[in-house]
Amino acid sequence: MPSVSGASVTDMNWSSALIVAGIGVIAVVVGGLLTMLCFRVVDRGQQLTQHHSTGEDESGEPDDAEQPDDEHSVQAAASTLRGGAWIGALERLAIYSGLLIGWPEAIAIVLAVKGLGRYPELKNGNNSAVAERFIIGTFVSVLWACGCAGLTHWLIN
Repeated sequence: MPSVSGASVTDMNWSSALIVAGIGVIAVVVGGLLTMLCFRVVDRGQQLTQHHSTGEDESGEPDDAEQPDDEHSVQAAASTLRGGAWIGALERLAIYSGLLIGWPEAIAIVLAVKGLGRYPELKNGNNSAVAERFIIGTFVSVLWACGCAGLTHWLIN
């Protein structure tokens, strides 16, 4: 039988089950919000860089009315990588679950499936923001799921 933190799944008490479920929800839901926050930070940095390179704003503050050029915006790349929020949630759930049952190979399988599934969009796009969005989203998502699994493991033991 698979194990969670060295104990049989059937031997797990209610408090451990609540910890696993609660942090699992946090891994999936908060991970998505954290990923979106990272995309906003990256877009804001690109917006500041564009304003400084064009000399439009000497104060260093971006004009909120202006948006980054669509070809360079990580946020605009979301239209190419449709379904990213659902894929990310499933990715975090699979990695969190895999690590808790003692199967770290789940990380490699999830990343391989995700990379192969997104390969056509990444290959055909002349837009580097699409690849950037894919990499940033994947790193944030995987690191968050691993951190949540580590926290769960630590709390249960």
